[in-house]
Amino acid sequence: MREELQRKVEQSYQRAEERASLYFQSLLERVQQKSYVSILINDFKAWKHDHIRYHSVISFFSKKQKKKVSGEYRSYIKWLDEAGKLDSYLDRSLSYIYMRDLGKSLDSPETKERVRKIVESLKEYLTQERKMKEEPFSMKGLYRWAQREKVETTVIWLIDKLKRVSKQLPEGMDAEHAQRKLLKIIGGVLLHEIEEIENEQVIGELRVERLTQALKMGYAYGLTYPFIDDLLDSDVLSPSEKKQYSQLIRTTLTTGTVPALGKWTQETEPLMKYIHAELREAFEAIKKQQRSTTIDEFFEQSYVFFQSQEIDRNKDLNNRNYTNEDLFIPIILKSSSSRLIVRTVLGANLDEGFGQRTFYYGIYNQLADDFSDLFDDWKAGAVTPYTYYMKYHQERPDLVNPFELYWTVISYLIHDVYHSDAKTREVILDRAINSLKRFKERVGPSKYEEVMNLFSSPHQKFNRFIQKMAARADEVDFFDKLLRDQMIAALRTERQEQNEFQNAMEEMRTRLKDALVIPDYSITEEPIHEAVNYSLAGDGKRLRPIMAWFMAVKEYNLEEAAVMPLLKSLEYMHTASLIFDDLPAQDNAPLRRGRATLHEVYNVAIAELTGLFLTQKAITEQASLTQFDAKTVLKLIRYASEMTASMCNGQAMDLESKGKTLSLEQLHILSLHKTGLAFEASLVMPAILAQAGDEEVEALKKFASHAGIAFQIKDDLLDVEGELSLLGKRIGIDAANNNATFVSVLGVTEARKAMWEHYCLAMEALEKMPRDLSFLKHFMNYIVNRDY
Repeated sequence: MREELQRKVEQSYQRAEERASLYFQSLLERVQQKSYVSILINDFKAWKHDHIRYHSVISFFSKKQKKKVSGEYRSYIKWLDEAGKLDSYLDRSLSYIYMRDLGKSLDSPETKERVRKIVESLKEYLTQERKMKEEPFSMKGLYRWAQREKVETTVIWLIDKLKRVSKQLPEGMDAEHAQRKLLKIIGGVLLHEIEEIENEQVIGELRVERLTQALKMGYAYGLTYPFIDDLLDSDVLSPSEKKQYSQLIRTTLTTGTVPALGKWTQETEPLMKYIHAELREAFEAIKKQQRSTTIDEFFEQSYVFFQSQEIDRNKDLNNRNYTNEDLFIPIILKSSSSRLIVRTVLGANLDEGFGQRTFYYGIYNQLADDFSDLFDDWKAGAVTPYTYYMKYHQERPDLVNPFELYWTVISYLIHDVYHSDAKTREVILDRAINSLKRFKERVGPSKYEEVMNLFSSPHQKFNRFIQKMAARADEVDFFDKLLRDQMIAALRTERQEQNEFQNAMEEMRTRLKDALVIPDYSITEEPIHEAVNYSLAGDGKRLRPIMAWFMAVKEYNLEEAAVMPLLKSLEYMHTASLIFDDLPAQDNAPLRRGRATLHEVYNVAIAELTGLFLTQKAITEQASLTQFDAKTVLKLIRYASEMTASMCNGQAMDLESKGKTLSLEQLHILSLHKTGLAFEASLVMPAILAQAGDEEVEALKKFASHAGIAFQIKDDLLDVEGELSLLGKRIGIDAANNNATFVSVLGVTEARKAMWEHYCLAMEALEKMPRDLSFLKHFMNYIVNRDY
């Protein structure tokens, strides 16, 4: 069986290589004859009527306004709609996706109708006032989609997987790029399946099942990019380790079985163990998805993709002897097989038209990408047709100019593959001109001219014509590019803000640790003094004072020194509540914050007195807010007292519920009193000091209530699934104490869903805030993703 599979995949590569060679020879003849020039000039003459506008005062101001909002997602969509250009923008964008990603022919009536319907619904979605305010890429948006499609459990699984992948990526690998690529692959696989589902009019449970599988298969295939391609392209592994890893992948694809990991260095072994386990699971999932009619196609396309990537990866830019075939045939193979695999991972049969179009189309996309990445590839010393031509074109007149081949491919696609279809011509030429415009904008006019002088066609008339089109053309931009730019910007901003948030939390946690210590002279009894500082010195999260600090200092611009008493009071109150919670008469917890609880170290009486002392110390600190109006401070103290009373009632409710079955509504009330009110106080008390309006305070309360429930559900989940070393307390306490929790009432799966529902509700409350509280968004991400 293994020998037969190896023979099949090796033969499939030979066949694919022969086919690619014939394709390349056909393109080469056209390059040599310059036959593409007159054909494309005629194509552009027909094309330019819809894209070259002669200047008028109106068009001048229209272009200025477009430039002003271009790249700003919401503003640009709004401008397109108001200018009456949104329909055509979406039409060419979706037509391109159907051609590139789904391998469709644009002259098909079914494809035309499908594109028309999606344009209609997407336009309606994009122009809704409420939707215009939402982030195009967000966890909330993803989970709301999952709810509509009834695939919440799978999306929660996917979010957890993506989080783990991101954590495991070592330094030396671009986590941002890997995350974007992985999401793109998942989206591509999902797109294929949704198209099939819509065509077959699949509904109900079968639709849910197929979407579930598509998400899992997208993740399984997507993993190959960060964990195979990116890893082998990076310097994380040594040359010998790369060889060892490549052999492991090759063995998998030629035998159908993932071999044992083998021995690795101490530095790389933890990473490779994780990758090996994750890829093995993914590989087995894809194999299981295959049918008897598709399994061979999956292995064959996977091997073609891997082998062509390996050939390209092992090239050396200092080698002067690569032939044109060496440079171009592997990219024909890898660019086509990477898209053909998408269909095979779903276990779908490949129709002949899809296979043909995808095979011929791939090199166009690859040459466009390599041109766009020209300077990055040159800097990295990577061999692409462009970097190789840059280095050796003067001493190697036999080398094919890749930019000239690019235009030849475009001519071939329009007329030989898509049979001179007008819509296809429109979309491909739009894309080609857009690529030139984007490249020029990114590298600048000087660098652009330098590149054009090097790569421009020997046919100068054609080059001048192309440059004229690129300079004057309008309405050639694409929605997927806008989304890509938005995703890159969003991921970059998200990572930067998340790092700033984490750094600010750590910095504030350190400052609070020193500020919270109560000096000897502040109390009279030594045992209480020691007990107080013991309880405060634990490795706590300090979430409540940190939230208050963000609100007070970052949002309301209050002085840190002025609000420090408030921050201390919040932690004193929280620590007191933990001391009472841990007592034998309540939770009877032996560990807290990674250390023995206070009553275990001292005794119950000292613990009770310490908790009481800290509640009084909190009031003392609040009364020390001397830089604020006295009435405002009194209002704050009154509010704090009311919250403390409510939290005491919450704990009493919790004690009364032991051994009882609670409803979901009762759990919500309990969580609001135990956790939500503490979060509310951390947000509202700074708002009181800043004299914020009633509407803003109510919005903060709504956010806090959902944040508190989400936090409590995560706590309940961690009590079942967490690790002692991370939590700093024993797991399973709730079950041992017969406590009613979200997990005991709902079960783990439904509890996770409930947590994400309250995450979404909290995020939606944020959207209604009169100010941009981005730190609360990161706080919510922290709540649902924390391990302790």
